[in-house]
Amino acid sequence: MGIISTIFLWTTHAIQAMGYLGVFFLMLLEGALLPIPSEIVMLFGGYEVFQGNLGPLLGIPAFVLLLLAGTVGNLVGALIAYHIGYFGGKPFVKKVGRYLLLDESAIDKTTAWFTKYGKISVFLTRLVPVFRTFISIPAGIAKMNRIQFSLYTFIGSLIWDSVLIYMGYSLGSGWQTVVGIFDQFQYVSLAAFLIIAVWLYWTKLASRNTKEKISSALRKSKSFVTGTKRSSDEKDKPLE
Repeated sequence: MGIISTIFLWTTHAIQAMGYLGVFFLMLLEGALLPIPSEIVMLFGGYEVFQGNLGPLLGIPAFVLLLLAGTVGNLVGALIAYHIGYFGGKPFVKKVGRYLLLDESAIDKTTAWFTKYGKISVFLTRLVPVFRTFISIPAGIAKMNRIQFSLYTFIGSLIWDSVLIYMGYSLGSGWQTVVGIFDQFQYVSLAAFLIIAVWLYWTKLASRNTKEKISSALRKSKSFVTGTKRSSDEKDKPLE
């Protein structure tokens, strides 16, 4: 049995055995950079809701419970990865990463994105398969504000998990057919990420240029007023 098949079976069995707690635990592991695909976890979770195996608790709908279990678990795992970057740095991550099956090229790419596009990349990459978890490392290395990091991570994961749960629920027993599609979806997500990131970059640049022009105009206006006043004072000064 291959490693992918093993992860697939282990993931589905964990959810069937532990329910929402299993979803939380698996998504925590994914957020902490371990090779647990959220696509399998949340799609299968949606399917289990469809089957009635994951039901409501205390009047809270199953969809909401599943969404919270997955999103909060992912946030906790992301904070673990964030602190690994915060305290260990990139060399430590790469050194330990090979023992955890971490993709070194993915770490390099997300580091480049964070360096170029800044904090917003934490939110955007949560919507990109494969790369969505690795962004926590450069955010930690850069000492990004923890509250901002948590907020961007939570919102991005909430959107991602909602889509997966809906697809798993809607497709029913055909949920497995979607897993392979995410390899192709990865390129679409990357393209969307780059388009949004470039737009944000140019918007920020245009805003900065506008502020500089306004500041320059104000300085010139102040200099003109000061010069005019000085000239007026010199004219009004009595001759000795």
